[in-house]
Amino acid sequence: MSSRSARAPRGRRPPAFAPSESSHQEDTPGPAGGVFVSDAVSVVRVSQLSFFSAESVPPTVEDLTGLLAAHGQVVLTGGEARLSIVVDALWRARELAVMITEVGLQAEILRTDEDTPLVRTGMDSRLAGIAADWTRGAVKTVPGNWLPGARELRAWTLAAGTPEAADRYLLGLDPHAPDTHPVLASALMRVGIAPTLIGTRGSRPALRVSGRRRLSRLVENVGEPPDDTEAFAQWPRI
Repeated sequence: MSSRSARAPRGRRPPAFAPSESSHQEDTPGPAGGVFVSDAVSVVRVSQLSFFSAESVPPTVEDLTGLLAAHGQVVLTGGEARLSIVVDALWRARELAVMITEVGLQAEILRTDEDTPLVRTGMDSRLAGIAADWTRGAVKTVPGNWLPGARELRAWTLAAGTPEAADRYLLGLDPHAPDTHPVLASALMRVGIAPTLIGTRGSRPALRVSGRRRLSRLVENVGEPPDDTEAFAQWPRI
């Protein structure tokens, strides 16, 4: 299996801080490893980076497991798999497409029947291990030893992160995979960002990150926001 959860410890990216003690459309051909949009957003970074922030860690395919921590889906066909996620804003789709191409996969941005942005990878054998790790039959699951590194956290934030208040930030979960919620809460806690699980009885479950210390850890990991006004408003900050 190719996912980070199956690798030896030396292959896992450490978090920026020590753990806390607290709690269908047909494919349209595109260039290999290319984004299927012409107006990709550039990112301007001006502050000093944490050594383990998303910008300072080399991209790998396992970064995209952050989409599955949110409400992303994975489909396995034969020896190939595809990751996809519907998002609520085009800036999210564009930035996720950039992350997909950074790991060497083809990205495509489409629209659902409800005219909502959808971003997905092409079918690729390099995603088969992730699909095997994150599914049991037709049900999404979370590998028991999965830990979100900086780039997984950035992908999760791009896909489903939103501020709740000045000192609270939400990482969205998959409402159709409730069994993943406590496992993801535990994984986040183990990298030093102890969250509160909220909204489990509704359609918008999430992990709430609150308090300056925990928010600082999240901000250090996910790095700078995209160079987009709407994205900046949705990005975690201290």
